[in-house]
Amino acid sequence: MKLVKVAVLATDPITRAGAVSLLGTRPEFRVLSEDTASAADVVLVMEEHVTDRVLSRVKELALESDRMTGPDLVIVADHFRESDLMTAIECGVVAILPRRETGGAELVSAVLAAGDGTASLPPRLQGALLSQVQRMRRDVLEPNGLTLSGLASRECDVLRLVAEGYGTEEIASKLCYSERTVKNVLYGLMTRCGLNNRAHAVAYALRAGAI
Repeated sequence: MKLVKVAVLATDPITRAGAVSLLGTRPEFRVLSEDTASAADVVLVMEEHVTDRVLSRVKELALESDRMTGPDLVIVADHFRESDLMTAIECGVVAILPRRETGGAELVSAVLAAGDGTASLPPRLQGALLSQVQRMRRDVLEPNGLTLSGLASRECDVLRLVAEGYGTEEIASKLCYSERTVKNVLYGLMTRCGLNNRAHAVAYALRAGAI
């Protein structure tokens, strides 16, 4: 059984004590103190309102953590602003639960799921997230020739043909590029992403969903 290190952050001491007591009785969890929350696998944040102060603390956890990506965060709150969604996700939030509808069983399930790498958002916030991602792609990425994968559109075009088995000369002909341009595109990508060769670059793009 995987032991999940979990910390609880809550302004209300009674709320925090209740959550700590609940999680502390479960063999799947090791409950850490608030002072060592940055060392947790999962941090449970329980608040009535997710304010700027709460988001600032969440950002601090990501910076303080020894983990490359910081702890995964589960937020339980009555009020969460849609405009804060992208910021929260960038800080490691993987689940947002409505406080009034979340009992002990749901709380345990959410923390276990977060520890296992599973994300969970209410339908309303899922729709808001998709809208924000689409807006970012339309207004920020596409005008700069980028995709959601972080690869430039011309990099995706070249890698798609590399994956189909075409050589440099054939790729240049199909895309109306010079061979030098094709080589520069591949070299720039491999240097930026630390990739060893064309096969490695194709595998990277496939994992990123770019091709």
